[in-house]
Amino acid sequence: MDRSKDETLFVGTADAEHIEMYLKAIWNIKAQGGQVKISTIAQILNVRQPSVVQMLKKLNEKTLVNYNKAGVFLTEEGEKVGANMMRNSRLLEVLMEDALKVDIDEEMVCGIEHHMNQQFTDALCTMLKHPRKCPHDHEIPMGECCKTETQN
Repeated sequence: MDRSKDETLFVGTADAEHIEMYLKAIWNIKAQGGQVKISTIAQILNVRQPSVVQMLKKLNEKTLVNYNKAGVFLTEEGEKVGANMMRNSRLLEVLMEDALKVDIDEEMVCGIEHHMNQQFTDALCTMLKHPRKCPHDHEIPMGECCKTETQN
């Protein structure tokens, strides 16, 4: 059997995707001017509040959030991950609606957004001509490619 033509199958880590979803949810709450509460995170992610507390402790240990009695706050690294996830998600929505002319499938968006690297995201953004808003009229966080484009 010739193995040179075999496909490589990749299995992502569910743990990393969970972390990204929490950071994206916290980033989104903050971006919309809301107070980041355990109940709000639980509602957005459709999980129970004890699960949120457990994950916030984990994110705190990884220095992605500051979680204490004062509340939940993204660290610089947590902010970066949350913004990147939201950027990926919103760019994929633009791709589906404007370029591919298909209905936005949020489940598909969620499945893809975790596997996009910086090079892919910037290439997608450039191909879409650096959109500033998604089809839901939310701001798309700018990437380095957008900043370079606006300086030219």
